[in-house]
Amino acid sequence: MIKAAVVTSSAGQVTQLLKCWSQGDQEALGRLMPVVYGELRRLARRQMARERPDHTLQVTALVHEAYLRLLDVRQVDWQDRAHFLALSAQMMRRILVDAARARHYQKREGEAWKVPLQEELLIPTEPGADLVALDDALKSLADVDPRKSQVVELRFFGGLTVEETAEALQLSPRTVMREWSLAQAWLYRELRKNSDE
Repeated sequence: MIKAAVVTSSAGQVTQLLKCWSQGDQEALGRLMPVVYGELRRLARRQMARERPDHTLQVTALVHEAYLRLLDVRQVDWQDRAHFLALSAQMMRRILVDAARARHYQKREGEAWKVPLQEELLIPTEPGADLVALDDALKSLADVDPRKSQVVELRFFGGLTVEETAEALQLSPRTVMREWSLAQAWLYRELRKNSDE
């Protein structure tokens, strides 16, 4: 019971600070970061777990790079903690994809890695899953069905629960689960098709 009250209080504090920040209070971001730093590190650890072991970026560096990019964000009507974490996860994913592209990553050379999207298998067993191919497939999915793409962003990259994803996208949890299942099948087919080419 006490834990739920603490989470609610923290979520309310995050929402309030986000509202202040979106209204132009630049100091609100400075007050926000200590409150959400642990969650940002969790997001970064989750994203780095999918990377190759010798990746040059570390968890702390990824969090700090995302923070620097957040400083440049303008005109965002922040909704709540889930919205903030979703955008942060998206930024972290883009940082890692940019790093992969900068290394002249050969995205379709040889056999592509299978990237499991099942909840219990969110972290691939194979190190160095082809993030660039997954990013390309996710962009293709966004062209076909933006909502499914958003669900994958929040669930897979953001690590949000079904309920948090539903809240962030203003959908029912049942709709999120349906979109999640369909998106997994679509991405699997797309990644498989590209690996066969």
